[in-house]
Amino acid sequence: MRTLVLDPPTAGLGMVLESRRRAGLDRLDEIWEGVYHMVPAPSGPHATIDAKLIRLLGPHADEAGLTVSGQCNIGESEHDFRVPDGALHRSPPEGVWNPTAALVLEVVSPNDETWEKLPFYATHDVEEVLIVDPQERTVAWLALREGEYGPVERSRLIGLGAGELAEQLGWGDERLSGGDGSS
Repeated sequence: MRTLVLDPPTAGLGMVLESRRRAGLDRLDEIWEGVYHMVPAPSGPHATIDAKLIRLLGPHADEAGLTVSGQCNIGESEHDFRVPDGALHRSPPEGVWNPTAALVLEVVSPNDETWEKLPFYATHDVEEVLIVDPQERTVAWLALREGEYGPVERSRLIGLGAGELAEQLGWGDERLSGGDGSS
């Protein structure tokens, strides 16, 4: 379900947002060119595959001299940012806002906005995007070329391929169920 609250904000919206902030429920929320996107926490299977991906990518990132992070804010201000499931950085992230990342990791959930984030990531010069869809059991590795993303067989950053990573995932029982919508 999508909800858009037009300006001026509906009475009580400020209280809802503050309640989410106090409860820590807003840490995955994003703002897309001033539009607030409330994103639920990932389901258990989503979080499990996310952690598995971070573990699998870690040694490759270390070898390439990249820093691994979990969820982080890609963007330069609180008015326009996205929160990937993980990222690889050329230098350790500092502060709240990361203007870019070498690679962002997105795990697809039912009804999420993963694919709609690509133009934003391109504008912010994110070199590669790794999109893992546990429902479809697919891995898409995309590289930025001339302002757009296209599929690549192997990462130029860490020398790992989409097929190789898919085999390492093993997929197990990580299929996502339900419509948690997390991004």
